[in-house]
Amino acid sequence: MSRGATSFTPASRGSTLWTLPNAVSMSRVGLAAAFLATTETNSRVALVAAASFTDVLDGWLARRRNSVSRWGALLDPIADRAFVLAAAATLVASGRIAPLECVVLLFRDVMTVIGFITARIIRWLRPIAFRARPLGKSVTVLQLAALLAAILRPAAVTPLVAAVGVTSVAATVDYTMLLWRERDRTLKP
Repeated sequence: MSRGATSFTPASRGSTLWTLPNAVSMSRVGLAAAFLATTETNSRVALVAAASFTDVLDGWLARRRNSVSRWGALLDPIADRAFVLAAAATLVASGRIAPLECVVLLFRDVMTVIGFITARIIRWLRPIAFRARPLGKSVTVLQLAALLAAILRPAAVTPLVAAVGVTSVAATVDYTMLLWRERDRTLKP
Protein backbone atom coordinates (compact mmCIF):
# COMPACT_ATOMS: atom_id res chain seq x y z
CA MET A 1 0.00 0.00 0.00
CA SER A 2 2.98 2.19 0.18
CA ARG A 3 4.00 4.33 -2.73
CA GLY A 4 7.53 3.07 -2.97
CA ALA A 5 10.62 4.33 -1.28
CA THR A 6 11.27 7.02 1.22
CA SER A 7 14.24 8.16 -0.84
CA PHE A 8 13.37 10.80 -3.40
CA THR A 9 14.60 12.33 -6.60
CA PRO A 10 15.42 16.05 -6.49
CA ALA A 11 12.16 16.91 -8.27
CA SER A 12 10.15 15.14 -5.57
CA ARG A 13 12.05 16.04 -2.42
CA GLY A 14 9.27 18.29 -1.22
CA SER A 15 7.86 17.79 2.20
CA THR A 16 4.50 19.26 1.27
CA LEU A 17 1.71 17.78 3.35
CA TRP A 18 -1.22 19.14 1.36
CA THR A 19 -1.13 17.32 -1.95
CA LEU A 20 -3.88 15.45 -3.76
CA PRO A 21 -2.23 12.02 -3.23
CA ASN A 22 -1.87 12.74 0.50
CA ALA A 23 -5.52 13.82 0.71
CA VAL A 24 -6.52 10.56 -0.98
CA SER A 25 -4.37 8.62 1.52
CA MET A 26 -5.91 10.43 4.47
CA SER A 27 -9.40 9.70 3.17
CA ARG A 28 -8.84 6.15 4.43
CA VAL A 29 -8.89 7.48 7.99
CA GLY A 30 -12.38 8.82 7.29
CA LEU A 31 -13.32 5.49 5.71
CA ALA A 32 -12.07 3.76 8.87
CA ALA A 33 -14.30 5.98 11.00
CA ALA A 34 -17.25 5.23 8.72
CA PHE A 35 -16.54 1.49 9.01
CA LEU A 36 -16.65 1.80 12.80
CA ALA A 37 -19.99 3.63 12.58
CA THR A 38 -21.88 1.28 10.27
CA THR A 39 -23.29 -2.20 10.75
CA GLU A 40 -24.81 -2.52 7.27
CA THR A 41 -23.18 -5.24 5.13
CA ASN A 42 -23.32 -3.40 1.80
CA SER A 43 -21.88 -0.25 3.38
CA ARG A 44 -18.99 -2.20 4.89
CA VAL A 45 -18.25 -3.89 1.57
CA ALA A 46 -18.33 -0.49 -0.16
CA LEU A 47 -15.97 0.95 2.47
CA VAL A 48 -13.44 -1.87 2.03
CA ALA A 49 -13.68 -1.42 -1.75
CA ALA A 50 -13.22 2.35 -1.40
CA ALA A 51 -10.21 1.88 0.89
CA SER A 52 -8.67 -0.51 -1.64
CA PHE A 53 -9.33 1.89 -4.49
CA THR A 54 -7.88 4.90 -2.65
CA ASP A 55 -4.80 2.86 -1.81
CA VAL A 56 -4.12 2.25 -5.48
CA LEU A 57 -5.16 5.76 -6.49
CA ASP A 58 -2.88 7.66 -4.08
CA GLY A 59 0.25 5.93 -5.33
CA TRP A 60 -0.79 6.32 -8.96
CA LEU A 61 -1.48 10.03 -8.46
CA ALA A 62 1.80 10.58 -6.65
CA ARG A 63 3.78 8.99 -9.46
CA ARG A 64 1.69 10.55 -12.24
CA ARG A 65 1.88 14.07 -10.79
CA ASN A 66 5.50 13.65 -9.68
CA SER A 67 4.40 14.53 -6.15
CA VAL A 68 5.95 11.69 -4.19
CA SER A 69 6.88 13.17 -0.81
CA ARG A 70 8.19 12.22 2.60
CA TRP A 71 4.76 13.06 4.02
CA GLY A 72 3.11 10.76 1.51
CA ALA A 73 5.51 7.93 2.28
CA LEU A 74 4.54 8.30 5.94
CA LEU A 75 0.81 9.02 5.59
CA ASP A 76 0.02 6.19 3.17
CA PRO A 77 1.00 3.28 5.45
CA ILE A 78 -0.47 5.03 8.51
CA ALA A 79 -3.80 5.41 6.70
CA ASP A 80 -3.63 1.78 5.58
CA ARG A 81 -2.99 0.57 9.12
CA ALA A 82 -5.73 2.78 10.53
CA PHE A 83 -8.30 1.33 8.14
CA VAL A 84 -7.29 -2.30 8.66
CA LEU A 85 -7.15 -1.85 12.45
CA ALA A 86 -10.57 -0.18 12.59
CA ALA A 87 -12.18 -2.76 10.32
CA ALA A 88 -10.58 -5.74 12.09
CA ALA A 89 -11.52 -4.42 15.55
CA THR A 90 -15.09 -3.83 14.40
CA LEU A 91 -15.32 -7.34 12.97
CA VAL A 92 -13.95 -8.83 16.21
CA ALA A 93 -16.50 -6.85 18.22
CA SER A 94 -19.31 -8.14 16.00
CA GLY A 95 -18.05 -11.73 16.23
CA ARG A 96 -17.21 -12.04 12.54
CA ILE A 97 -13.54 -12.78 13.22
CA ALA A 98 -11.92 -14.27 16.31
CA PRO A 99 -9.50 -12.22 18.43
CA LEU A 100 -6.63 -14.56 17.48
CA GLU A 101 -7.46 -14.09 13.79
CA CYS A 102 -7.30 -10.33 14.36
CA VAL A 103 -3.84 -10.71 15.90
CA VAL A 104 -2.68 -12.65 12.84
CA LEU A 105 -4.23 -10.05 10.52
CA LEU A 106 -2.34 -7.28 12.30
CA PHE A 107 1.00 -9.09 12.83
CA ARG A 108 2.80 -7.45 9.90
CA ASP A 109 1.47 -4.05 10.95
CA VAL A 110 2.77 -4.48 14.49
CA MET A 111 6.14 -5.59 13.13
CA THR A 112 6.20 -2.53 10.85
CA VAL A 113 5.63 -0.21 13.81
CA ILE A 114 8.37 -1.96 15.80
CA GLY A 115 10.71 -1.69 12.81
CA PHE A 116 9.95 1.99 12.31
CA ILE A 117 10.54 2.82 15.98
CA THR A 118 13.74 0.77 15.99
CA ALA A 119 14.95 2.57 12.86
CA ARG A 120 14.42 5.93 14.54
CA ILE A 121 16.17 4.89 17.77
CA ILE A 122 19.23 3.18 16.28
CA ARG A 123 21.43 5.83 14.72
CA TRP A 124 22.98 3.70 11.97
CA LEU A 125 19.53 2.68 10.69
CA ARG A 126 18.32 6.26 10.17
CA PRO A 127 19.85 6.84 6.72
CA ILE A 128 18.40 3.62 5.28
CA ALA A 129 15.56 4.18 2.82
CA PHE A 130 12.56 1.98 3.54
CA ARG A 131 10.66 0.82 0.48
CA ALA A 132 7.42 -0.97 -0.15
CA ARG A 133 8.13 -4.57 -1.03
CA PRO A 134 6.02 -7.04 -3.04
CA LEU A 135 5.46 -9.32 -0.04
CA GLY A 136 4.29 -6.38 2.06
CA LYS A 137 1.85 -5.37 -0.66
CA SER A 138 0.65 -8.98 -0.84
CA VAL A 139 -0.09 -8.91 2.89
CA THR A 140 -2.23 -5.81 2.41
CA VAL A 141 -4.20 -7.39 -0.44
CA LEU A 142 -4.76 -10.53 1.66
CA GLN A 143 -5.81 -8.44 4.68
CA LEU A 144 -8.44 -6.65 2.63
CA ALA A 145 -9.62 -9.96 1.14
CA ALA A 146 -9.93 -11.40 4.66
CA LEU A 147 -11.96 -8.37 5.76
CA LEU A 148 -14.28 -8.82 2.79
CA ALA A 149 -14.57 -12.53 3.53
CA ALA A 150 -15.48 -11.79 7.15
CA ILE A 151 -18.32 -9.64 5.86
CA LEU A 152 -19.49 -11.78 2.92
CA ARG A 153 -18.13 -15.35 3.21
CA PRO A 154 -17.22 -16.30 6.78
CA ALA A 155 -16.12 -19.80 5.69
CA ALA A 156 -13.26 -18.22 3.71
CA VAL A 157 -11.89 -16.25 6.68
CA THR A 158 -9.72 -18.96 8.23
CA PRO A 159 -7.78 -19.85 5.04
CA LEU A 160 -7.31 -16.16 4.22
CA VAL A 161 -6.10 -15.38 7.74
CA ALA A 162 -3.67 -18.30 7.46
CA ALA A 163 -2.41 -16.87 4.16
CA VAL A 164 -2.03 -13.45 5.80
CA GLY A 165 -0.05 -15.04 8.63
CA VAL A 166 2.35 -16.93 6.36
CA THR A 167 2.80 -13.95 4.06
CA SER A 168 3.29 -11.61 7.03
CA VAL A 169 6.11 -13.74 8.40
CA ALA A 170 7.69 -13.92 4.94
CA ALA A 171 7.33 -10.12 4.55
CA THR A 172 8.87 -9.51 7.97
CA VAL A 173 11.85 -11.71 7.07
CA ASP A 174 12.10 -9.98 3.67
CA TYR A 175 12.12 -6.50 5.22
CA THR A 176 14.67 -7.60 7.83
CA MET A 177 16.98 -9.06 5.19
CA LEU A 178 16.65 -5.88 3.12
CA LEU A 179 17.51 -3.83 6.19
CA TRP A 180 20.68 -5.84 6.80
CA ARG A 181 21.74 -5.62 3.13
CA GLU A 182 21.14 -1.85 3.15
CA ARG A 183 22.98 -1.49 6.45
CA ASP A 184 26.01 -3.28 5.02
CA ARG A 185 25.87 -1.10 1.89
CA THR A 186 25.48 2.21 3.74
CA LEU A 187 28.14 1.46 6.35
CA LYS A 188 30.83 0.58 3.82
CA PRO A 189 33.33 3.39 3.14
